[in-house]
Amino acid sequence: MQETSLYLVPTPIGNLEDITLRALRILKEVNYILSEDTRTSGKLLKHYGIDTKQHSYHAHNEHKSVTGFIKRMHDGEQFALITDAGTPAISDPGFLIVKECVAQGLKIECLPGATAFVPALVKSGLPNDRFLFEGFLPHKKGRQTKLQQVLDEDRTVILYESPHRLMKALVQMKDLGSGERIVSVSRELTKIHEETITNTVNNVIEYYENHPIKGEIVLIVAGKSYKIQNEKNS
Repeated sequence: MQETSLYLVPTPIGNLEDITLRALRILKEVNYILSEDTRTSGKLLKHYGIDTKQHSYHAHNEHKSVTGFIKRMHDGEQFALITDAGTPAISDPGFLIVKECVAQGLKIECLPGATAFVPALVKSGLPNDRFLFEGFLPHKKGRQTKLQQVLDEDRTVILYESPHRLMKALVQMKDLGSGERIVSVSRELTKIHEETITNTVNNVIEYYENHPIKGEIVLIVAGKSYKIQNEKNS
C-alpha cells in the first residue's frame, strides 16, 4: 500500500485543546512539518512536546519551495502541512502543494479538525443546508462588485474579514440597500472573549460603533430571500 506523502493537519483556531489525538500523533511521526509561520506553530508544538523539525511554507515562498518538497516526497520523506490556525488551504497556503501532489500521484491525507467558518455558520441560526464560502473580500479592486454578488445570492454566504475592515463591509452593504439584511458576526471563536452577534446590518453597525472590534472575524450573510421566507412562515 502506498505510504502517505503529505498530511494536511488542522490546528486549533484559538483553544489549544481543539486538536485531535491523531493530529498529534501524525505531527510526531512525520519527517518534517511545513508551517505557515514557524514561530506561531512552535508554540503549539512546544505545548504538546513535539520536536519534529519545521520548514517554513507560506504564501510568499510556496511557488519557489514546492518543487523541492515534492522531490523529497518522491524520495520517501513524509510531511505534515499546518497553518497558523485552522485547516490548511482554507484561505491559507496549501492548494498549490496539494495540486502538485495529486498531479504526481503522491498520496495525501487530510485530517478532520478545526476551521473557523463551520462553528460560526452553525451558531448563526441562519440556513446552513446550502451555503457559499467566499473567504476574504477583495481589499480594493472588485470589492463593491463582489459585495453586490454576495447580496444577490439566495444561499447563506460566509466571509472572512479583518477587524479593521468589518465596519467597511457592513457600511457598504447598507449603502447597497441591504441595511435590513440579517448577518451574523463571530469573533474570537473558541477563545475567552468569543462573541457572536446576529441581527440586521443596521443594528450590527450600531453595536460595533460602541464596542471595540478585535480578533479574527467570520461574517455570515443571510440569503436575499431569507427575511421574505420568514415572513411567509410567520
